[in-house]
Amino acid sequence: MTDPAIPANSQTTLSSDGLQRTIGVWGLSANIVNIVVGAGIFVIPAIVAAGLGSASLIAYLFCGILIALIMLCFAEAGSEVTDSGGPYTYIESAFGKYAGFMTANLFLISTLAAAGAIANAVADILATFIPLLEQKGVRILFFLFMFGGFAWINVRGVRYGMGLVVLTTIAKLIPLLLLVLIGWKDVIGTNLHWESIPPMGSIGQVSLILFFAFVGAESALSVGGEVKNPQKTIPRAIFIGIAGVLVLYMLIQTVSLGVLGSELATYQENPLAETAARIFGPVGFTLITLGAAISIFGSTNGNILNMPRVLFAAARDRVIPPAALAGIHPGYTTPHVAIIVYATVAFLLAAIGGFQILAIVASAAILVVYLGVALAVIKLRKIVPADSQSFRIPGGTIVPVAASIAILWFLSHLTGGEAIGMLILIGVFTAVFFVKRFVDARTAESIIE
Repeated sequence: MTDPAIPANSQTTLSSDGLQRTIGVWGLSANIVNIVVGAGIFVIPAIVAAGLGSASLIAYLFCGILIALIMLCFAEAGSEVTDSGGPYTYIESAFGKYAGFMTANLFLISTLAAAGAIANAVADILATFIPLLEQKGVRILFFLFMFGGFAWINVRGVRYGMGLVVLTTIAKLIPLLLLVLIGWKDVIGTNLHWESIPPMGSIGQVSLILFFAFVGAESALSVGGEVKNPQKTIPRAIFIGIAGVLVLYMLIQTVSLGVLGSELATYQENPLAETAARIFGPVGFTLITLGAAISIFGSTNGNILNMPRVLFAAARDRVIPPAALAGIHPGYTTPHVAIIVYATVAFLLAAIGGFQILAIVASAAILVVYLGVALAVIKLRKIVPADSQSFRIPGGTIVPVAASIAILWFLSHLTGGEAIGMLILIGVFTAVFFVKRFVDARTAESIIE
């Protein structure tokens, strides 16, 4: 178990790891916005409109409040547990190896499902230009080239993967900002009129899908060792970053609804491009479509760049089998086995599932991880000295308890089949953990003998 009692030193320019603290409030806020605003927002507005109509902004408020509560829990846990590993390390430090094992696997499942979801999203978007992508065989071949190509780039070296991330980052925001800033002139007020307040059940179901577009801020906080005065900077950056994302998303939904009205729900594959076509004409459709495709390609490459490192580290620490996943390429010095395995599984998920079902799987799995982090905050308060310099959320345990309740409410809106699937997944991982522990114990005994 890692030591959670090491306080972060906010008064020096170097962290305990020797990293220089140079990131301020606005830099960290921008990092959060950049990671959270990804592929989902190009597709989800139509799905939300189909479920809630003109009242869809309610779901955005629910998701924004929940992710803010969760990120405050991440801020406290991250300032108390200074080792690398993110949610896996926080939960393992609080609850032990079984909880850490479950967290690592659910985190990977979530990102793999997300990779499959956004792959289907880009195929749907490009199908407006290339109708052949609507055919199953052509679609699978497209996924093979996409995941295979990004795996090849990242096996060759991290600098190539990072270079591609930099090139695609700007494309995430420019089309969206143009849509919001210029689109107001075409908004029709009657399209935004609420006919009725939707029932809580409908809000919960839609919010579970929408939450997919808010996931990712936990990755932005991984630079905590390079943040200046983290006890103040991290919570402020979380507030600014999440508030910025929430405002941007609500403006996008408002403009899309205001321009298209009830028609928005009918454009499931490429809703923002249809909105842009009404605002800018054919050039708007092309701009948003290409911007969305580039953004999604960047998100896919980012997944293949980052998440195999989690797979590699978990195998290296003997948290998950097999040990071969910890292999390093002799020439490129990259975790090539983990990259290839991750890309292969993501390809298979993309080939067999569509956007909505994979988005729900990704949201459900990461919500379970978030629940573990919220509970870890409560447990770590009993371990970390009260006079430590780590960041403490004001109000005692109100925030982690509220986050836990909200997460359970979101999860309660899984359908029966989805809930059973999650329970089966947890059951399989539990069985693997105890079988692995038994085998490791027997191996250790044979070595001693």
